[in-house]
Amino acid sequence: EQVAAVHVGAEERLGRDLFSRVVHGGQVSLVVGLSVAALATGFGLAIGLVSGFMRKVDAVLMRVMDALMSIPSILLAIALVALWGSSVPNVILALTIPEVPRVVRLVRSVVLMLRDQLYVQAAIAAGTSTPRILVRHILPNTIPPLIVQATYICAQAVIFEAYLSFVGAGTPPEIPSWGNVMAEGRMFFFQSPGIILYPGAFLAVTVFAINTCLLYTSPS
Repeated sequence: EQVAAVHVGAEERLGRDLFSRVVHGGQVSLVVGLSVAALATGFGLAIGLVSGFMRKVDAVLMRVMDALMSIPSILLAIALVALWGSSVPNVILALTIPEVPRVVRLVRSVVLMLRDQLYVQAAIAAGTSTPRILVRHILPNTIPPLIVQATYICAQAVIFEAYLSFVGAGTPPEIPSWGNVMAEGRMFFFQSPGIILYPGAFLAVTVFAINTCLLYTSPS
C-alpha cells in the first residue's frame, strides 16, 4: 500500500502534466542551444579575427584559448554553474565559455590562410584600415565554416544542458527541462517508464534533427 501511495503521488506530481513539462523543457533546451551557439560564435569570431590578423596579440590570446581547451567542457561547465548558481542564464554562460576557444581556432585558421592572399595584401598596401579589411575581405570567408560549427555547438549544448540538469547542476527544479524531468522520474522508472522515455525521446529526436541540419549545411 505504501509503494502504491508513493506511485500515485508521483503520477499526480509528474505524470499528469508530463506532456506540458516535456514541451516546456523543449523550449528551455532550444533556448539554451541557440543562445550558446550564437554567443560562442560571436565571441569566437571576434577573437579569432583579431588573433589571426594581428601577430602581436596572437600568442597571448591563443595561450588563453589553449588553457580553456585543456579543461573538459562538461567539467568546466559544472564548476561554473556551481560557482554562479543554477539558472538558465548561468547555464548558457557556463556552456558558452568552453565552446569559444574552438570557434577561435577555426576562425584563426581561416584568417591565417587569407591574410597572405594578394587581394588582402593589396588592400593593406592601399592603406585600408584593419577593421575594414577584416569586415570586407576576411569576414565573408569565415561564414560557411562558422555555420557548420554553430550547428554542432547547438546540438552539443542541448545535450550538455540535459546532462547538467540531470545531475542537479543545471536549471533549477522549478523550471522543467528534459534533464531534470528525467532525473525526477528515475525512482519511478519501473512503475511509469514514460517519465524518462518521453523526454529522452524528445531529446534524441531534437539532437538528430540538429545534426541533420549539420549534414545539409556542410560545404560540399
